[in-house]
Amino acid sequence: MRVLVTGAAGYVGYAVGRRLAAAGHDVDGLVRDPGAVLPPGVRPVIGDLLDPAALGAAVDGRYDGVCHLAARTEVRASFADPSGFFATNVQGTVHLLAALASAGGGGAPSAPSVVYGSTAAVYGAPERQPIPESAPAAPTSPYGASKLAAEQLLLFTARTGAIGATVLRTFNVAGSVDGRPDPGTTRLIPNALAAARGDRPHLEINGDGAAVREYLHVDDLAAACVAALEAGGAGRERLLNVGGGAVASVAEVVAAVERVTGRRVPVVHRPPRSEPPALVCDASAARAELGWSPARSTLETIIADSWAALAAR
Repeated sequence: MRVLVTGAAGYVGYAVGRRLAAAGHDVDGLVRDPGAVLPPGVRPVIGDLLDPAALGAAVDGRYDGVCHLAARTEVRASFADPSGFFATNVQGTVHLLAALASAGGGGAPSAPSVVYGSTAAVYGAPERQPIPESAPAAPTSPYGASKLAAEQLLLFTARTGAIGATVLRTFNVAGSVDGRPDPGTTRLIPNALAAARGDRPHLEINGDGAAVREYLHVDDLAAACVAALEAGGAGRERLLNVGGGAVASVAEVVAAVERVTGRRVPVVHRPPRSEPPALVCDASAARAELGWSPARSTLETIIADSWAALAAR
């Protein structure tokens, strides 16, 4: 299968390209920087989702599949720049679909299968836990709203027969492959490891650390993307939660970091913020439809892989 990965040099995109190449697919990675580091077996193609002409020139042939992973993802930053997030996450998806169609990718039976990396942020803060795909979408940030809009664009496009679309909603992606650390500056595990390593003076926790979240190894997410791509088809649409990994409170994550690293994590508690007490994924549909389940998503494995990546940096 000839596959295009957008955001191929990013944290998730690199892991997905690595998995696709290992599975024997013919993989192109869409990047803006000619010097971007890609996995072995992934060819760079230079283009920008916000430059339709350059994107059309880059996507110059028919693709059997696309893993669309390029996006702006910082929830807090999205409040300061909502138009920028919608431009990248929504208009960028519009440009990608147009480039695929002009390159001959549209129309059955050769329509590409598109796997879209979305987010649990589209759910907002539902009361029902674990969260099923049937939970109403109610994003509370411009980031979540922009990802939901892109989801809807892809699913409606699939109904025309131009593509097959699988939307994968993930919760907290963590861990490392090939010694590449998580670049997130606001996520819990990288920040806790930075405090353990002495790269930052302490870890700030809002409230008592009782809030519960779910963590999925980036390599397990990559495996789900490959499974979804291989199960796709023209005109077919799916919307699936991807999870079933480690479920832990903030305090439990900190304790696990201390166990794995053998170092203390200095903690400063800040006043509590209004946030859901728990956000946990119901991934039963992904297990049933894709035959996928996480293999590396224990908290200890996620933290150990992340710690090793920091040490090798």
